[in-house]
This record gives sequence, structure tokens and C-alpha cells, in this order.
Amino acid sequence: MPEKIDLSLILACYNDAEYLEESVKEIFKILDMTRLNYEIIFVYDCGTDDTLSVINKIEDKYKDIKRIKKIVHLKNEGRGKSVRDGIKISEGDVVGYIDVDLDVHPRHIPYMVSTIVNDGYDVATAFRYYKVTLSPLFMLRHILSHGYRFISRALLHEGLKDSESGYKFFKRDKVLPLINISRYDGWFWDTEIMMYCLYSGLKVKEIPCVFERRGDKKSSVRIIDTVIGYLVDLIQFKIYLLKRKEEVSGKFKG
Repeated sequence: MPEKIDLSLILACYNDAEYLEESVKEIFKILDMTRLNYEIIFVYDCGTDDTLSVINKIEDKYKDIKRIKKIVHLKNEGRGKSVRDGIKISEGDVVGYIDVDLDVHPRHIPYMVSTIVNDGYDVATAFRYYKVTLSPLFMLRHILSHGYRFISRALLHEGLKDSESGYKFFKRDKVLPLINISRYDGWFWDTEIMMYCLYSGLKVKEIPCVFERRGDKKSSVRIIDTVIGYLVDLIQFKIYLLKRKEEVSGKFKG
């Protein structure tokens, strides 16, 4: 009988070659200090650097001692689609994903899993609070992030402090039906899936985690364009929910 897997951890990878191997070593270090039987699922989202080569190197290095799966997108699909694809092939009782740059450290993973396994929650997600620096870029990100959170709560009435955090863990059997009705492939998927978790009555816990941006990382995110895109998606999603309230509710009941 195959050994039961406690945790499936999805790493959606896009232009992460510079620090991916180091990040994976840190993740292994944390998880190997626990009693969790885990698998790592790499989802390569067709970037422009050597990320796939690094994934192949990691896979080959650990093939006899770690459970590793790999999905390769032949075109860029987006973070939401990458995570959905990873969840679909996961086998763990708990499935989650974190950003591979480790802006939120993997030290929080065991507590996230324990919150679900031992405390009766269906979802555990990071509520990011920021390690303050005085750089103009940090201040801009901080202001825009908090502005998005305020507008999101006002429009969707969800009560979450940080719906767009890229550090989320779920009971696998509870989230599988929800990913099948999600519509967004990009970054907005984080907010969408949390709304569906709340609408379907799942028990959610937000856990405070320090967010500390890497000094050696060149961000590929165009901040203003991303924020505008978030707001457009947020308004469109609100309209979708208003127009299809009964349809969406019926999907959860079914």
C-alpha cells in the first residue's frame, strides 16, 4: 500500500533560476525537521531564463530521496492556472503553495499544516505584514497593497485581511471542487479562490507572517499595471457575482 502523503507543496516557477535551488534547499530544511510525509510539485510556467534547467537539476539530484513531480507549461499560463494544475495532481491530505522567492519564509509551513490537521480549519493563509524599509519602492508597494485590501473588502464584503497572499494551504478534498469553477488564470486567482472558500462555508484562518522582500531579486512585476489589472478584475468579479449569485451558490450546494 502506497505511503500516505501529508502535504503536497506546489512551487509555481517563472523566471526564478537565480534563487530557485537555494529556496528549495531551505524548504527541504524546514520540512525535514517535521514528521510530515511530503511531495514537491514544480509547475514551470514557460519563462525566459534557465528555470526549467534548474528544476530538472533538482529533480535529478533528489529523485531517489524526495517525492518530486513536475508540470511543464508550453506557454505562459499564469500563476492561478499553475497552482490549479498542481492541485489537480497532488496527493496530500493538505495541499498548499508558496512563492518561491521566499519573501514569506517557509518556517511558517508546519504551523499552516497543523492549523488544518489539528485545529479543524479548512484553509490556512498568510496575512502578510511588512518589514519596514524607507525605500520609495517599498513604500509604494505598501501603500498599493493596503489600498487593494481596503477596496477588496469594501466590494466583496469578505472580511479577509490579505486575500491576495501567495502563501495558502487547503484541505485537498475541500478545495478540489472550488478550483473546478474558478475562472482566473493570473494573480487575481488568489482573491477569487478565497471568496469561493468563504462562500462555500469553509473555515479559514489567517496567520500573521513577516513579508521581507529579497534584496537580490529583480521583480518582474510592473507595479502600476498589476494594480490596475487587479482593480479591473476585482470590479468584473463583483459584477459576475451579482449577475450569477444563484448560479454560483448552486455550484457550491451541488
